[in-house]
Amino acid sequence: MHKLLIFLFLTATPVCIAQDTGIEKPSYQSEAPLPEGWPAPGPYDQVSEKTYPKYRAAVTTGGSGMSFWTLFSHIKKKEIPMTAPVEMKMENKGEKMEKVDMAFLYQNTNVGTTGPDGKKVQVKDVETSKVLSYTWMGADSKAKISEAKEALDLELEKRGLKAQSFRMLGYNGPGTPRSKHTYELQVILTSK
Repeated sequence: MHKLLIFLFLTATPVCIAQDTGIEKPSYQSEAPLPEGWPAPGPYDQVSEKTYPKYRAAVTTGGSGMSFWTLFSHIKKKEIPMTAPVEMKMENKGEKMEKVDMAFLYQNTNVGTTGPDGKKVQVKDVETSKVLSYTWMGADSKAKISEAKEALDLELEKRGLKAQSFRMLGYNGPGTPRSKHTYELQVILTSK
């Protein structure tokens, strides 16, 4: 009788068995501090509105690996600690978006000085801004950037707004597996 009751209990009660779906919940892998007052990346796979404080950035033209090393040389020479993210100005080029400028961000506007550093780097202060942001984990592939832009365009249309400009924020370097990199594509709504 005891075995029959256990059998009936087990068959009558829903049994929850954990399954490995192979899909990992996105999470931010921090490698460097964010600039002072910056919101953390996220939420993932959806559009959110964020406000960013005034910040200082070293900017160079282009979005290639050479741009990265130009900026890395600048912060090393000036003894500016590395922060995350790396910022890339994006522009529509036909059917796709391309990186046109890259920037390394300073911890705050009291670090370093503004102005040119040689012919390739310009250090400038960027005013506060309000943005719509789409965050994802994985590669910065054309497909993911298109998906993010489409989500932002839909939100802009829903709100009856037009984009001023776009930027992409990349939070991770080569020490983090590419599948765990965090990116945000943002449309700048206002800057004061």
